[in-house]
Amino acid sequence: MILQKEIEQFLEEDLKDDDISCTLVKNQNVRAIIFVKENCVVSGLEIASSILDYMKITYQQRKNPGETAQAGDILYELRGDSVSILRAERLVLNFISHLSGIATNTAGYVKIVTDAAGKNAPKIAATRKTTPGIRKYEKKAVLDGGGDPHRQNLSDLVMIKDNHIEIMGMEQAFNEAKRLTSFSKKIEVEADTKEQALKAAELGSDIILLDNMTPGQIREVVSLLEQKNLRARVLLEASGNIRKENLKEYAVTGIDVISLSAVTNDAQWIDVGLDIVK
Repeated sequence: MILQKEIEQFLEEDLKDDDISCTLVKNQNVRAIIFVKENCVVSGLEIASSILDYMKITYQQRKNPGETAQAGDILYELRGDSVSILRAERLVLNFISHLSGIATNTAGYVKIVTDAAGKNAPKIAATRKTTPGIRKYEKKAVLDGGGDPHRQNLSDLVMIKDNHIEIMGMEQAFNEAKRLTSFSKKIEVEADTKEQALKAAELGSDIILLDNMTPGQIREVVSLLEQKNLRARVLLEASGNIRKENLKEYAVTGIDVISLSAVTNDAQWIDVGLDIVK
């Protein structure tokens, strides 16, 4: 969901108060198309449509979020006054370009793990390493690419990380989190070793984050938890030092979730254009 005040902030940043560029030509009713110049998974259309609505530009949307598009495919047919279309152009294209890049990149990671592990493939999840101010759109783009958005903010779940453990110790941190947390909210504990992972499982963690572990170390954790009859009780997430080059190795370790900042941070913008058509 995009709020009107957000659209106005975006437009204010782009237009300011001396917009000569968009008013050079006499204002007139025109037709235009928005199209992709390369193959991609489409995202950002909800925010694009909201901006077009705000600018009173009528449109026909030809693609839906999460659909694939081929180079040359039209996303929108537009009709409206020329000044409004020119003013909306860069803002709309930027969101579609950036978010479609994230969706396309995410889909690439999802394909790798699916090809490697089939129906047992782990989920590909994003992290909170996102662009301030537009996180919710980047997380939606991950969803459009077939990934999982993970937590949107610090309030979505309680995560006990290495610094908490360093200060309080795992058991004290977990017990305090349990005391403060509603029954409806999950608790995740970060573990750097199989011993920490076992302790986190024994304490009753809902999720264990296996941080910077190799595929071999993750298999050891999975095996240990199975031996202790704890594996079925806990969700295992792997993160850290995981790249496309070694993703297949992690996909077949028995992990449930692989979280990577790369799905958002390494995404290349998709080339998208807007043309006035006569």
